[in-house]
Amino acid sequence: MLSHVHAMQNYKGYVNSLETFGLVDGPGVRFVVFLQGCFMRCKYCHNPETWKLQEDCQEYDAQTLFNKAYRYRTYWGDHCEKGGITVSGGEPLLQMDFLIEFFTLCKQKGVSTTIDTAGQPFNRDPEWLAKFDKLLSLTDYIMLDLKAFNKDLHKKVTGWENDNILDMAKYVSDKGVKLWIRHVLVPGLTDQEDELVNMREFISTLKTVERVEILPYHTLGLVKWMNLNIYYPLQDTPTPTEEEVERAKKLIGAFVK
Repeated sequence: MLSHVHAMQNYKGYVNSLETFGLVDGPGVRFVVFLQGCFMRCKYCHNPETWKLQEDCQEYDAQTLFNKAYRYRTYWGDHCEKGGITVSGGEPLLQMDFLIEFFTLCKQKGVSTTIDTAGQPFNRDPEWLAKFDKLLSLTDYIMLDLKAFNKDLHKKVTGWENDNILDMAKYVSDKGVKLWIRHVLVPGLTDQEDELVNMREFISTLKTVERVEILPYHTLGLVKWMNLNIYYPLQDTPTPTEEEVERAKKLIGAFVK
């Protein structure tokens, strides 16, 4: 523990917002930290205010943020068996140095840790991968949002290709870290049968998947796009029906372990 303290560099974390009682962001009740910054530009993004790394955010050092979160530990159970802390975004992997310090403090107190990521920053650069390995050693769950499986479709949806994201899913699985996979179902965009079947086949190759979920597209983020004067490309896209969601769950092989 002393070595952890000695290694602390007091990196700043750029935080967009905090949620003290998250129920859909990992196992149990979670304190959720939404970090600032994301390179992807998903057509249905419901947090476009998090795109720019240091805009309209609060700066925290790891200790201050952890102290704030740890006040809510009574929600998490005696040994954090009923919850913990989740870091979401934005894209949390853009702030790995801060995340490592933050999760180091979590683990010193036995707090369950989850990262909610779309995987876009993942790469095999040795320096980056060394940091990622350190972060994974402090992480209990990775919630991976698979926006699309087909490379061209992924670029259409997010502006980026996804070879490195699929590579990350395999890498995390090989490291033995538990995975939750989520896919946003957008009618006419991410709901094609072959796309969902191919995603299912890919997920079946991963060893540590504990949950596969379909998240129905919604328009709750539309007002944020309007407030930011950003054109919203899915204005005429309906939310999926219950039947469409159930069909997608069957095709992708949705399950909860």
